[in-house]
Formats: sequence, structure tokens, C-alpha cells
Amino acid sequence: MIRNFFFVLILLASTCQTPPPEQESAVRTTMPANYEELVTLFKEWRTFEEPPIREGAPDYTAKTFDQRLPQFKALQNRLLAMDIESWPLKEQIDWVIIWAEMNGYDFNYRVLQPWKRDPAFYKNVWTYRSDVPAHEGPTNHATTELWTYTFPLSEKERARLINDLGVIPPLNAQAKLNLTGNAKDLWVAGIRDIKGQGEDLKSILEQPGVNTDEELKTTAKNAIQATDELANWLESEAPNKTGPSGIGKENYTWYLHNVHLVPLTWEDEVMILKRELARAWYS
Repeated sequence: MIRNFFFVLILLASTCQTPPPEQESAVRTTMPANYEELVTLFKEWRTFEEPPIREGAPDYTAKTFDQRLPQFKALQNRLLAMDIESWPLKEQIDWVIIWAEMNGYDFNYRVLQPWKRDPAFYKNVWTYRSDVPAHEGPTNHATTELWTYTFPLSEKERARLINDLGVIPPLNAQAKLNLTGNAKDLWVAGIRDIKGQGEDLKSILEQPGVNTDEELKTTAKNAIQATDELANWLESEAPNKTGPSGIGKENYTWYLHNVHLVPLTWEDEVMILKRELARAWYS
């Protein structure tokens, strides 16, 4: 009962949110729809969310994002046009989840732009399993989950790792084109992440069976070189980065409400953190 009540509140909130800062509100003209239409839309949306491939890596170029925007808007408008008032609650909840996912894409495109502002977005190699279904924070679509590999590798896993590592050079080359933002703190922190990736990649060469596999060894070394080159480029550009990394209170609050479905504001979050800090001091 409590769970259902919580989601009813979310459904009510989703119909009366203010439009995103600096964006016109989409006109919602409802029309009859059924749950099967929502399932079809969900599949189309998830397919769209995967970026196209450019020279062997996901395409995060500004040109491609701009070209794909009308397609995203069409998907979003189809969702907003659905009249779901007569649907069972569990089906309405599914609608809200898709609505929040689309809001997240919209927010990344308009505000966060990690492919443009945050070098850590191009970190590929992860040596541990995330404690959430996807990694926390902005992450690209071509990660190498190194923790999923057991060495020495089977033939299937060898092919998978070669494919994973092969994405790194073209993605890092693309990063140098895409990273045109001026967020100083994100830039400096990102250098650390990319350098750390270089060390993680070097550890692959020490695993059983790698040094005797010329193709895998060469692929790993190419990934190491591309990562080192990206780190050096980031360091050379760092003195030119002087801008703020924050997104502003209004954007942060919109993100909480419309993407994470959290009924708090930036000010509420600050208050909670201050209370937790005070509690820690006095415990």
C-alpha cells in the first residue's frame, strides 16, 4: 500500500512539473493508447538511446546529437500524447519510468553534456563491479568491464576483450574533438581518471596468456598508447580551462524531480548534508 501511494505521488508530480530551464514545454495532447503501444515505444526508445558508431566507437559528436534531436523529440511526443489515466497503476508506473529516462537524455543533451565537459566520460576500463545497475555518473556506452574476465581467457572471452579494447583508440581520438567545454574542476579530475585507466590497461599485459598472444598484446598496447596520449593532451589543455563545473541550483532541482523522481530541491539536499555532518561531529 505504501509503495503504491508513493508511485501515485510520482504520477501526480509528473503531470505538473515545470518545463526544464531554457526549454519550451512540450505540448501534451493526449490520445487513447494501450500498454502494448508503450512497450513498442520503449523498445524503440532504448534502441535510439544507443548512439550510432563512428570509426569503431560510439558517436558523441555535436553534429550527430543535433541531427538525432528531431527523432528524440518524436519519441518523447509519442509518450506525452498517451492517455494513461485509465491504465492499471503498475502500467502507469512503467510510463513514468520511461518518461524519466527520456528526461535524463534531454538533460544530458541540454545541460550536463559530459561528452563535451567531462574527460572522465571517456574512461572505458572498470576493474570492479558497480553497486548500481549501471555505473554512477555519466558513462560512455563502450565500457570494458575488466572484472568480468578470468585469465587465461577462453577463445570467446579473448575475442570479447579484443573487441572491447579496440574501441579505446577511436573513442579517445574522438574525445579530443568533442571535449570543448570549460569546466575546470571536471577537467582536472578527469585527468586522474584517464591516467588511472592507463595503469589498469598495463595490468592486462601481466595476466596469464596475454604476452604470448600477439593480437591481444598489440591491441592492449594500442589502447595504452591511446590512453597515455589522451592524458597528455588533457594536461596540455588544462591551463586553458577556467570555468565553473556546476550546473546551477535550478537545473539540479529539475534533475532531481524529473529524472530521479526525488521530491527534493537543491536546498533540501544541502540541509540534509548539513544535518548529517552535524550528526557525525556529535556522534
